[in-house]
Amino acid sequence: MTEGGPSTDLRSFSGLLVLVGAGKMGGALLEGWLRLGLNPKNVAVLEPQPAAELAALAQRGLKLNPDPKTLSDATAVVIAIKPQVAAQAVPALAPLMSPSTVVISIMAGRTLQFLAAALKRPCALIRAMPNTPAAIGRGITVAVPRDATAAQRALADRLLAATGAVEWVDDEALMDAVTAVSGSGPAYVFLLAEALAKAGVAAGLPAPLAAKLARETVAGSGELLHRSPLDAAVLRENVTSPGGTTAAALAVLMGENGLNAQMTRAIAAATARSRELAD
Repeated sequence: MTEGGPSTDLRSFSGLLVLVGAGKMGGALLEGWLRLGLNPKNVAVLEPQPAAELAALAQRGLKLNPDPKTLSDATAVVIAIKPQVAAQAVPALAPLMSPSTVVISIMAGRTLQFLAAALKRPCALIRAMPNTPAAIGRGITVAVPRDATAAQRALADRLLAATGAVEWVDDEALMDAVTAVSGSGPAYVFLLAEALAKAGVAAGLPAPLAAKLARETVAGSGELLHRSPLDAAVLRENVTSPGGTTAAALAVLMGENGLNAQMTRAIAAATARSRELAD
């Protein structure tokens, strides 16, 4: 597994980049690319319900919902649609492809074999899984390539790094667990903040104060974890005084059927669901 460094410049990109789906994740990618200097004239977006921001970008040269037949020989095609509509939507993208095109899919559960069978064109394929902190440039994406040259993989790395860190794996079988841990992971963190606030109210705190304490504690702890070179376990131990209040709480959270056991079951359930989406 290798980590892709963050891209600092997309101004040199001179080909055609096609974004299929500009919802929350596709929109975050587009925003990141433009922030890094990508010329809107080099971008085409296929989105049935375009936001006002897309219409404004069209005034700057971005191609919004052009006829796909006019987009042949795309340099890169990023597929950011819901996996449930992939069987109908992806085959229609075949005219965009050439042997030099790299296709980057961020559809949960949709395999490289699915993409190859749906497109029926020789092209490089990248299956990637980002997560929602991409919206603020703090996401993490894991990607696995198929039939991609070093240059195509490097381009994919630059595009994906526009929203945060990038990790590469060679075994596609890992992607279901990746989806369960980091793809779905932000929801678990938000649930922690939600549960912490509710527990504060149950302990007697006013609801607004409990919500603020929970939000700031989770956000601040996450930032400390991000900046610190220490493992999460060491940071936890640094907060925990023997016989203190934190130790009393952790005895519950780390006991039998506690957080570790619950999280293991949760990740297993999400991993299984990711595999089901491939069927």
